[in-house]
Amino acid sequence: MDKLTRADLLSLEAYAQQRGEFRTRVMAHKKQRTVHLGEHLTLIFEDRLSIQYQVQEMLRIERIFEAAGIQDELDAYNPLIPDGSNLKATMLIEYPDAEQRKRELVRLRHLEHAIALTVHGHAPVAAIADEDMERSNEEKTAAVHFLRFELDAAMIADWRSGAPVALASTLQALPVEATLAPQQHRMLAADFA
Repeated sequence: MDKLTRADLLSLEAYAQQRGEFRTRVMAHKKQRTVHLGEHLTLIFEDRLSIQYQVQEMLRIERIFEAAGIQDELDAYNPLIPDGSNLKATMLIEYPDAEQRKRELVRLRHLEHAIALTVHGHAPVAAIADEDMERSNEEKTAAVHFLRFELDAAMIADWRSGAPVALASTLQALPVEATLAPQQHRMLAADFA
């Protein structure tokens, strides 16, 4: 997928006028790209549209309109757009109760390194986590991580041919698995451009 450039972004004024409609479209799009692993683990598979929304929101929130600031946001978020042989996801560890979340983030230390994607008939692919910066420490994991799954040509071909695809946590403290629904399967296959 092509990376975003300044030419792909709306001015703050234009974005303010279109934000409601754009946000509705992106939220519906992201819903189709969201996979729940059990009750407390969510993976949102990013693409060009979801990242464009994130950049536009950051520019709006921070009131960034100068070229250098816009480029900084593009440089920060463009690495989350798939490169054609991979999938990229934001992983959220979700516990509504703050005290429970605090305990679970300790218990689930290193979870970000224990997420695997399996295309039926192939060995699991372990997620590469937090390439931009470490988000966890020796005491606990973070509630948000950025993951990359690298697939080879045979895996991609089998995926496109309809082979089932599953995601799993291999962490002993949270053994959960989910198979992609048909719509998710098709939607994510488009990332292998």
